[in-house]
Amino acid sequence: MQQQTRTTVSLSELDVYFSEDYIHFGDAVNPPEISDRQAESIWTLLSLVQGSSVLELGCGYGRITNRLAERGARVTGLDISPILLQKAEADATGLGINVEYILGDMRILPWRGRFDAAFLWYTTFGYFDDADNEGVLREAASSLRKGGRLLIHHPNHFAYLRQKSPVYVVQRNDDLRIDIMSDDVLSDRRNLERIIVRDGCVRRTHLSFRQYGFSEYVRMLRSAGFETVDAFGDEGGEFTSESSYLVVVAHK
Repeated sequence: MQQQTRTTVSLSELDVYFSEDYIHFGDAVNPPEISDRQAESIWTLLSLVQGSSVLELGCGYGRITNRLAERGARVTGLDISPILLQKAEADATGLGINVEYILGDMRILPWRGRFDAAFLWYTTFGYFDDADNEGVLREAASSLRKGGRLLIHHPNHFAYLRQKSPVYVVQRNDDLRIDIMSDDVLSDRRNLERIIVRDGCVRRTHLSFRQYGFSEYVRMLRSAGFETVDAFGDEGGEFTSESSYLVVVAHK
């Protein structure tokens, strides 16, 4: 029997996956000091200055968006999850900063030539099939001014394939988040089955994303209208097969 492969994630799956449970384990996965360091890397890689107009696609609960706003960028965050956006907005209000948060689909953006820079951080690219993923890049390019920069932060599939354990456990007090990872070699997608054990309840969610290599990014980004495409490793260092993440920076 021919093996069935998944090539996309539905909006309903994204909505279930990016729930209040996602926020609950947020600081256990990315403590404030890590988020601070990542925001610093994004600021440097995108050559931001105070007053830069920046768009984060898949901004989640604003852990990076709000930090860039604190540094003086004029930031807009877009996400598909109302729950995550509510948290992002509440944190921005608590910090006394002004961030524009928009509920929306990254495949259909309302802006044209508005931003100096845009970014997709922490595996927010690749959820859909190839046609829609490339559509995201075209929409991002259209939202940027001439000379604008786009940054994509994506797991390095070479490093993933070397990992011995496909199971990752995060604990917060008595609550557990268990991620079981697998690779679909026919669709080049990484699948994640997440089990949440919290408050006496067990919940399961699913997510998958397309694993792209740098040469594929170059092809897609040039097709989307970018002139140059550069590769970096973890938080802006040199990219090698050992790097946990591939960071792509494209200039329009």
